[in-house]
Amino acid sequence: MAAHLTIGGMTQTDMTQTEQNKITVRDFIDDLFTEGDLGAVETYLSEDFINHDPPFGASADRYGMGAASAMLRAAFPDWHSDLHQLIAEGDLVVERFTASGTHRGELMGVAPTGRTMSLPGINIFRLRDGRIVERWGRLDDLGFRRQLGSAEA
Repeated sequence: MAAHLTIGGMTQTDMTQTEQNKITVRDFIDDLFTEGDLGAVETYLSEDFINHDPPFGASADRYGMGAASAMLRAAFPDWHSDLHQLIAEGDLVVERFTASGTHRGELMGVAPTGRTMSLPGINIFRLRDGRIVERWGRLDDLGFRRQLGSAEA
């Protein structure tokens, strides 16, 4: 009979799935937001995906994530996400990041400024069967709008 390593109540099998979940989330963010691959929506998000906090007025389904990415990349062609922390437990993965890019296209009625802007945030993803099924997120929307000049300081 094989021995199972247990650490903090998690078996070696759990840790393997947890690590795989982290890889899935990292690859999803890289593909969709850094590379601009809209196909990542269908590759990584389940058909019944629910975004509990859709960014920038996007829809709460998986296609809303693609729409948000397309909108950002149209305004910031060099948009990318820098990962600061990726923490996982069970079926949840938490990502702390700062995304940034150079404002080269219109966004929310604001003409291009040529300035580099950043958007820090935290996302929580829940995965099932290797695909992302839910997202909760907090982005510094106000700070981002201030950089754009569309919100008062």
